[in-house]
Amino acid sequence: MKTVIAGLMLAAVFASGVTAQDLSSLPDYRPDQRVSGVLRSRGNDQMAALMKQWEKGFRKYHPGIQFADTLVGSASGMYGLEMRTADIAVMGRPINPYERYGSYERSWVYPVEIEVATGSFETPHKSPAYAIFVHKDNPLAQLTVKQLDGFFGAERGGGWNALTWDVNAARTSAENIRTWGQLGLKGAWADKPIHVYGPPLLGAGSITLFQSKVLQGGAMWNEDLREYQDRKQMITDLSQDPYEIAYTALGYRTPGVKPVALADTAAGPFVELSRNSVTDRSYPLSRPVYIVFTIDNEKSEIADPRVDPKVREFLRYVLSKQGQQDVLRDRAYLPLPIATVNAQLNKLDSKEAPRELELLEE
Repeated sequence: MKTVIAGLMLAAVFASGVTAQDLSSLPDYRPDQRVSGVLRSRGNDQMAALMKQWEKGFRKYHPGIQFADTLVGSASGMYGLEMRTADIAVMGRPINPYERYGSYERSWVYPVEIEVATGSFETPHKSPAYAIFVHKDNPLAQLTVKQLDGFFGAERGGGWNALTWDVNAARTSAENIRTWGQLGLKGAWADKPIHVYGPPLLGAGSITLFQSKVLQGGAMWNEDLREYQDRKQMITDLSQDPYEIAYTALGYRTPGVKPVALADTAAGPFVELSRNSVTDRSYPLSRPVYIVFTIDNEKSEIADPRVDPKVREFLRYVLSKQGQQDVLRDRAYLPLPIATVNAQLNKLDSKEAPRELELLEE
């Protein structure tokens, strides 16, 4: 009877836009070894319910495991790894460059980021995909990521890729897009300035996924960017300003605004923001969520084994068919594409020398 009920519950979830077939190619979880003891986590409070789903499922295979969760915000996750008060950091966003220093300077090895789910389709605060909104009367229907950089970014000398300053991300002011006519809009639109609105910037050293994807890790923004703590007010203002463009979660949409389709390049395809396009990652501004761990021991040496067995088994469960079904049960986050699961499993079991150590030895 329990099996039937569980099947009906999953069927209801699959009916919301994700089919059972999407997970059929994922590996079933089979323990490589039995683990016990306490697995400590710190990090994102919005992922607490999802963590409970994973922990409940994992304990079916490892009844001797206990969990100690301190989920008060993503910013606390990396601090827990740095101070060794956590075995894993639960992150609703990528690691900021400055957050890498605490563990990196111990052994010159980056922490390991494992994508464990896709952020929500439209739910605010659940790592939602970024929707690009314009006024409902704006004739624009699609944009490229480079054009978004033209709107929101400015001249820069490079951008951050982890702790590396990448000069290939540099661009000049000639690539700025400041009027709607620069996009080919005619008539009354041609000479009108573009008003850019967005969430509040997070300060020096913080690189959001929007910055990583759109500004290539840069921190130079359009000098006229208007920042809003209140996203609802931002969308209200957009609905009254036909010359505005903004980015935020689709869940804030109102009848006065519309989202535009996006493409990575001008060659397309241009993809509309939908549950399916976020799930399969075809929408360019979909957002992953992560679990992060370090591979150095108390002596700041590369550990043997590199990954704590408790952490490895837990992540293998999360990346299995059972773990991704737990994501569906959560109903906010979305499961990973199969190719992404395979890439994360390879990263989890990588035996290659960390690139940072190779550079030190050259």
